[in-house]
Amino acid sequence: MTSNGKTPTILIVDDAIENLTVLNTLLSPDYQVYAATSGEKALRIAGNALPDLILLDVMMPGMDGYQVFEQLHADPATQGIPVIFITAMDSTEAQLRGLAVGAVDYITKPIVPPIVLARVRTQLELKSARDRLTDQNTWLEAEIRRRMGENEIVQEVSIRALAHLAEIRDPETGNHILRTQGYVQLLAIQLKGHPRFAHRLDDRSISLLVRSAPLHDIGKVGIPDAILLKPGKLTPEEWIIMQTHAELGARAIEQAEQDATRAVDFLALAKEIARGHHEKWDGTGYPDGLSGEVIPISARLMALADVFDALISRRVYKPPMPPAVAQKIILEGRGKHFDPDVVDAFLAGYDAFVAVAARYVDPLES
Repeated sequence: MTSNGKTPTILIVDDAIENLTVLNTLLSPDYQVYAATSGEKALRIAGNALPDLILLDVMMPGMDGYQVFEQLHADPATQGIPVIFITAMDSTEAQLRGLAVGAVDYITKPIVPPIVLARVRTQLELKSARDRLTDQNTWLEAEIRRRMGENEIVQEVSIRALAHLAEIRDPETGNHILRTQGYVQLLAIQLKGHPRFAHRLDDRSISLLVRSAPLHDIGKVGIPDAILLKPGKLTPEEWIIMQTHAELGARAIEQAEQDATRAVDFLALAKEIARGHHEKWDGTGYPDGLSGEVIPISARLMALADVFDALISRRVYKPPMPPAVAQKIILEGRGKHFDPDVVDAFLAGYDAFVAVAARYVDPLES
């Protein structure tokens, strides 16, 4: 029996009818046997029946055994079928050639039935073991993919849950995290081919960046309600406290990193974003007063995404701006508040930004 419980199938190929008859009589009691009298017919049968083993005569008119083997090996559907060469040539050179091209064994004529049966059984057992191993590996790969998918879902849900903690403290932000996540993805895709960004923005890093983006304001959970929810303008003292949310968020994520048993890539990006998304290109931002290329790319993208969304969103202290007005303000911040190339990417993808804003519009605005 094969690894799937079926009777093994064997294809015998020989241009001499008497040889096919001898082999068929020998093998048919235990195996399902197909027969072919030419290389061309053998290839057709092999492609359709996909036998477990092929006994292939070397010396045949037209297409010889080596040519048949070469075509079997070139076809992905048949390249894994083991082949035993059968030939009247019993020289060492002939056997070495057969084994060298990839045959699993070599049987010389005249056929000795016990030897043929023993070698056939050995090769079928080996193929059955390989098939079981392949099936197991396929299952393991599928299981790994399934579990990785589950882990990613759990991770994404956990990130969203943490991000919503900040939203609960500041309910006016509404779908802010969904919109900024979409904006960051648009910017990253737009910039992935740019010489200044290509080394940091491949498909994997963009995926991690998008996953990390919702945590940019997690530090707001540490800001007192009297300041976070104040309907009017903050005093200078209150503004200083509000600015600490960037550092508070970075510290919280850093603590999560330390608690993890291994490095978690998206947490490193989340920490960059949380701490740096209020930095400005000209160095006038907070908390560290970073400028230019020193600001992490992730934070530069979030800086623009965050400001654009704040401009077009309603707050207790202001009405929403039309996207076109927000676009103009972003352009005015090119080279001052924002990385010039990030602004250019925003302008190039402006319509897509507006579409994201419409897709995740806050309930009160819809």
